[in-house]
Amino acid sequence: MTTTTDDDLPELLPRDESNRALAAQVHPADWVNPTPQGRYNLVVLGGGTAGLVAAAGAAGLGARVALVERHLLGGDCLVTGCVPSKALIRSARAAQGARRAGALGVRTGEVAVDFPAVMERMRALRAGIARHDSASRFRDLGVDVFLGEGRFASPTTLEVGGQTLQFARAVIATGARAAMPPIPGLEEAGVLTHRTLFSLESLPPRLAVIGGGPIGAEMAQAFARFGSQVTLLEAGPRLMAADDPAASAVVLDALRGDGVDVRLGARVEAIRTTGELRSIEVSGGEAVEVDQVLLAAGRAPNVEGLGLEEAGVSFDLRAGVVVDDRLRTSNRKVFAAGDVASHYQFTHAADFLSRTVLRNALFFGRAKASDLVIPWATYTDPEVAHVGTTAEAATRTGVRHGVIEVPLEDNDRAVLDGEPAGFVKVVHDPKGRVLGATVVASHAGEMIGELVGAVQRGARLSELSTVIHPYPTVADAIRRAGDQFNRTRLTPGRARLLRWILARQRGA
Repeated sequence: MTTTTDDDLPELLPRDESNRALAAQVHPADWVNPTPQGRYNLVVLGGGTAGLVAAAGAAGLGARVALVERHLLGGDCLVTGCVPSKALIRSARAAQGARRAGALGVRTGEVAVDFPAVMERMRALRAGIARHDSASRFRDLGVDVFLGEGRFASPTTLEVGGQTLQFARAVIATGARAAMPPIPGLEEAGVLTHRTLFSLESLPPRLAVIGGGPIGAEMAQAFARFGSQVTLLEAGPRLMAADDPAASAVVLDALRGDGVDVRLGARVEAIRTTGELRSIEVSGGEAVEVDQVLLAAGRAPNVEGLGLEEAGVSFDLRAGVVVDDRLRTSNRKVFAAGDVASHYQFTHAADFLSRTVLRNALFFGRAKASDLVIPWATYTDPEVAHVGTTAEAATRTGVRHGVIEVPLEDNDRAVLDGEPAGFVKVVHDPKGRVLGATVVASHAGEMIGELVGAVQRGARLSELSTVIHPYPTVADAIRRAGDQFNRTRLTPGRARLLRWILARQRGA
């Protein structure tokens, strides 16, 4: 039987009906670990997205599988990441849509956000989705689910709850956590992280967000729309440094338009705590006084306490478990997938990396992680979605390329929706093959799939011009990018030839 406490699992606060329902599914208090039955084809350490996909996939193929999780099945995605954050973002977008309804001729009056109700909705939805990741579901799939601390005891065994699991293959999928930078006073300030943010019961009047990456940008905008006075502190020269600079600029304008005080080049030097007040000392001698601080300054892999040394698995405290292109560790019987071993720290990446592990670990496959075309999206308003290379990266690496950009201010649907801020930008090689793309639009995450497919199959922009989209849609900007590329191919010589042919036709 396993036991948990609120101190162990701050994600489960408050202990309301929804969180009790969540716990009953992803870490049942009365769960009894099974008795191991011989050697497993696959032991999975970690029950987040990567681990769950690996366990379910292997069991579905007929393998004998054990799944070990010390906290909550579902991991960050379900409990402290994708699911709760997008629930809050949806509420925040609704609030802002109501405020802006007047521009569409709709009178709504004063808009009030009931923050406790927003959080209750999030917790209820999260508990409902949890059934997909529940211990009972995986047991019914044929997986032996062990709840407790798992640790390698040798290159071919893992211990959990006083039992030893023998394996032919294992996969490490322990994920990552919020990185804690060496800021004086950080620990004493009781800062919020992704583990505690979604347990808030009241809206912070003043919130500082440290870090201007995707999580920081998303939550800064959402809480500003809820009514917090938000200050976002980013040490670098721009937001979302992995994205196209023009995309970062659009998001910066959007956040400032929502009232977020965005400060770039602002390095946090210390945090002073007096009672409930936090004073953040920023480079240049300025101080920012707030009620709560959200830390969103990167991630650190969960590699400590796993017995990786005993398993003969090489790892780095910052980079995580070391794997080759087939996701195999220095122990040829042990693989790793997800945030613990990849710089693509996204749920969908963890999913497909785990599929790569299954091919290679169980069936002598030679699938390569580098063959995966992995997009990402940031769910600010407007959203930013990206795949492949950026023009910046192509220039830096000396890749010959061109860029086609279609601004949404020229897209009828974006104009009609009152959302003209954004663009579709495609990076292509000299022959027109799509190397990468960035979309900035209200629902960019829904649009990027067409461009992911183009990168994946080595399609040319001219092919995109033949894809018929319904009118009016924002996605039609992708087709227009193809049309724009085709016009660049109309050289003076070709233009003269076409004029000659048309002239002959008129004279016939």
